[in-house]
Amino acid sequence: MAQVEATTERVIAADAEAVFDALADYSGTRAKLLPEHFSEYEVREGGDGEGTLVHWKLQATSKRVRDCLLEVSEPTDGELVEKDRNSSMVTTWRVTPAGEGKSRVVISTAWNGAGGIGGFFEKAFAPKGLARIYDAVLAKLATEVEK
Repeated sequence: MAQVEATTERVIAADAEAVFDALADYSGTRAKLLPEHFSEYEVREGGDGEGTLVHWKLQATSKRVRDCLLEVSEPTDGELVEKDRNSSMVTTWRVTPAGEGKSRVVISTAWNGAGGIGGFFEKAFAPKGLARIYDAVLAKLATEVEK
């Protein structure tokens, strides 16, 4: 099994603290940021950053749906890490200042891919598809916090 990674980023016209707070608000703002690829969103514990347990289904392709149960941690300032209890998938959100009144958000997701020919195609195509999904999340985040 090969490690599969997808990364996307965006500069948002809002302070890093406001952007991070919106991302960490799983019980409110976060649900508004999810495009149609996400369903069955439910906060099961917590709801504000560290200690949150959140569930969703992610339809990455027409045939592939991931049932995700994510534990949220905040290992450093400006960083959220979502570890899926149902798979090897880990998503890290990093928010850093990017000039006055702006912030850079970088989303990195990694997981252990399939073996064989399926793994080859997964490693080739999954990162692009997931990056498109997270680009949509970042666009909604920008709309939400740039108000």
